[in-house]
Amino acid sequence: MKQNAYHQAKRLAKALDASELRAMHDILTIYNGMAVVLIAGFMSITQLKIIQTMNAHTFLAQLPSLPLPPAAILIDSAGAFLLLVLLGWLYREGPLPAVMRYICLGLEIIVCVIIMRSLNLAYDGVVLLVVADLLHRYSGRHQLILLTVAMMGLYAIVDYNLASFTNHLSPFDAYTSYYAVEPRAWIIAVHHGLTSINLILFVFYLTLLIRQNHQEKQRIASLNAQLEEANTRLRAYAIEAESMAETRERNRLAREIHDTLGHALTGIAAGLDATNILMDIAPDKAKEQLVKIKEIALRGLKDVRRSVKKLRPDDLEQLSLRQAIEHMIAEFADSTGMKIKFDVLQWPERLRPDQEEVLYRVVQEGMTNARRHGHAEHLTITIGSRRGIVYLVLADDGCGVDTRKLEKGFGLRHMQERLALLHGKLRYWSDQGFTLEAILPENEEASRFL
Repeated sequence: MKQNAYHQAKRLAKALDASELRAMHDILTIYNGMAVVLIAGFMSITQLKIIQTMNAHTFLAQLPSLPLPPAAILIDSAGAFLLLVLLGWLYREGPLPAVMRYICLGLEIIVCVIIMRSLNLAYDGVVLLVVADLLHRYSGRHQLILLTVAMMGLYAIVDYNLASFTNHLSPFDAYTSYYAVEPRAWIIAVHHGLTSINLILFVFYLTLLIRQNHQEKQRIASLNAQLEEANTRLRAYAIEAESMAETRERNRLAREIHDTLGHALTGIAAGLDATNILMDIAPDKAKEQLVKIKEIALRGLKDVRRSVKKLRPDDLEQLSLRQAIEHMIAEFADSTGMKIKFDVLQWPERLRPDQEEVLYRVVQEGMTNARRHGHAEHLTITIGSRRGIVYLVLADDGCGVDTRKLEKGFGLRHMQERLALLHGKLRYWSDQGFTLEAILPENEEASRFL
């Protein structure tokens, strides 16, 4: 939440800086437009007064060439300024390729010369407006040469064109000489004031532009620092995740080996006890028992190898879950002599491989514990499914245990871990034996009911 608020604040600050710069450019544009119209209007009105007072001959005698008609001065300068504004907007904001933007900038320079020619060089502040447009697009050191060349080209073009027009222009002093001394002084003061104020506005615009660039660099530096910090955290997280993955894999392999080897060894130990008894009274039966024990040992060895290779139990590779459980029950019952009953109330049909393996291991560990710790003679295994939840119950008639004092061994603890990884639960209680219940949701929606 704090980081989101921080980034929103930075975006807001950046937007405010851009809006301030845009507003300052608009003020500079409006001011130059007012200055152009004001000077053009002054020259047009003065020229009309000269014509009306029959002083045209005296006025023309002071000029090197005929001036533009009064209406043409105002129309040409105002129209050219509107075109300049349009070209400037296209250069700054328009979705144009780089070549078209440079063409717009070149046209801006030409229109700027036309405006100053229409005003008889009485006002050159529009040059700063073109410079402001040029600076607006400047970013990065690689554009320093381009900016320098463009600035020099701008002033060279303007100065060359103005120098060529000098002998064909009507000087501003010729217009002010029509008025008396005191009004003339006010007109000259206003004229100089227009240029000075325009320069002040341009400097203020440059200040905002420099500040925006500086703040942008600070923001970039801050983002780089945050990215570096994020990269450091990601590296630490990757190392931690790798360590946790190794731990989980070690635990998984430990569970696999414990379940497989413990189950096999329990069956072998129980089978050897029975063989020891049968050795004297029924040697043939003892030999048959030894064959079964050998098969269990070989199967356990194969399962251990597969567990080390991160594979599922051999039965699950070749058989369905139901067939694998039935085969494991029959084999364990034959080797240990335990009476095992397998009841299926409703078989779950949509189990994933990882869910099948967990149920298989719970049955395997439950049978092993019932024989090894409970010394049970009978075991009932019941499995059912209801509303997307699988229920697996193992109830034996062994000696039982006080569950309040029960210390979870490796097998019981890892059964809980296996089920927890799949959002399942393990419960157990002792009542005329020991009962183990595993609850496993088939999907995430069913897990909400647990």
